[in-house]
Amino acid sequence: MAYIGNRPEQGNFRKCDAITTSATATYNLLVGGVAVNPNQNQCIVSLNGVIQSSGNSYTIASSQVTFASALTSSDVIDFILILGDTLDVGVPSDDTVDASKITANVITGQSALGATPADTDELLISDAGTLKRVDYSYLKSTVVNRPNVNPLIINGDMVVAQRGTSASGKTSAGYYSVDRWNFAISSGGTWTVSQDTDVPSGEGFLTSAKYDCTTAEGSLGSAAYIQHRQSIEGQNLQLLKKGTSNAEKLTVSFWVKATKTGTNILELYDNTNNRQCSKAYTISSSNTWEKKVVNFPADTSGALANNNGGALNVQFYLGAGSNLSSGTLQETWAGYVNANRAVGQVNHADSTSNNFWITGVQLEVGEYTSSTLPPFQHESYGDNLLRCQRYFCMNQNSTQMTGSCNGSAQWNNASFYCPVSMRSTPSVENFSGVNFWFDDGTAGADTSVTVANIKHVSNTNNINCNINSMSGLTDNKMISGYVNTTSDSINVEWSAEL
Repeated sequence: MAYIGNRPEQGNFRKCDAITTSATATYNLLVGGVAVNPNQNQCIVSLNGVIQSSGNSYTIASSQVTFASALTSSDVIDFILILGDTLDVGVPSDDTVDASKITANVITGQSALGATPADTDELLISDAGTLKRVDYSYLKSTVVNRPNVNPLIINGDMVVAQRGTSASGKTSAGYYSVDRWNFAISSGGTWTVSQDTDVPSGEGFLTSAKYDCTTAEGSLGSAAYIQHRQSIEGQNLQLLKKGTSNAEKLTVSFWVKATKTGTNILELYDNTNNRQCSKAYTISSSNTWEKKVVNFPADTSGALANNNGGALNVQFYLGAGSNLSSGTLQETWAGYVNANRAVGQVNHADSTSNNFWITGVQLEVGEYTSSTLPPFQHESYGDNLLRCQRYFCMNQNSTQMTGSCNGSAQWNNASFYCPVSMRSTPSVENFSGVNFWFDDGTAGADTSVTVANIKHVSNTNNINCNINSMSGLTDNKMISGYVNTTSDSINVEWSAEL
């Protein structure tokens, strides 16, 4: 900046602190309690209401002003101004600057980010009217950005139980109570498998899956195992990008409660490529609900089959013999070695006092902690039921089914309706007809149909089948079957489970 004479004092205009006079000529110069040493020619000094002459009435040096003669206590130094080369207009009062005082280019005039913010980038947010800065990493962690619309785990809250709420005396594998969850067991004692109302408080869950050991197996045989397991279709898992360089990390979260404490194993098993990864978690307190969050690494080897087959199993161990537990736990993805799959697993079958509950199972794409985990995706009962019926469907107390007669003993193309397309052509799991009445247009009769009579099942939505071993039918006549009285019933169960 151009100027004439001595260079101006650099900085803001300032006013020195008030000075109390006494019988002396020299006084300290302070601004805000801090000593200052201004250019004498850039100062205005007022004494007793009169502006003083610089160099004649006073001099300034070494942070002090010295008057030409000593002052008295009755003299008043009105002010000493330091005339800097900028003007301090002061700080606006709180809540006095609004949008009309700010130009648009405060935002638009800045450089565009041009890329996803780094985790350490900072943003301004308003916290109850107070501006605060926050790292992008924190904001990112609070946003639920699932790539999947529906939960990858079906019936993770154990609400749907089409087959019934309890099944006792179970020693072999099967689907017994809550839908989509298979009780996989071999030489692991005897159990009651049920849907239970014991749930973690305040988490929005209504039911859990419960395993109650009724005949203990204190020492498991080498080939023994016990699992709570769900298998997932490969075509629903392509978003995991497994087997590519962009493979995703995975997180499994769940609530668990058990009588027996200690180490437990959760395994992800790739059925397409026979690869697996196991992680240990600990049940710390007996008969107490605990939330677990378990992380699994990405697997860049072995793409999952893109079809309706079971490509990935989510397997919770309740017990494992030495064939599955004698090695070193495989905590990264690799071709399966049986001995490394369930190392350290406690035996929940070692006492008839043991119970094991689980609910709130969710499989998330990405790596999460207990504080960043997205909330459980609660579905309506109707939506949950429809997803379960893709694998298991019941025609209960059906009013009418139609078809045609083939000779006197076979009902062809008996048609049963399922509200969704089943995963594959189903098998009949149960067919019980009490006083099942059929009419071929000329006669009616009561009969009881069993699974053994069902042949040639086809289709996945309107399920067709032939019913053999009937009698009294008229060849080539249309036939309908229905419940004869209010006390009769028909119960048909179709299974396309994985």
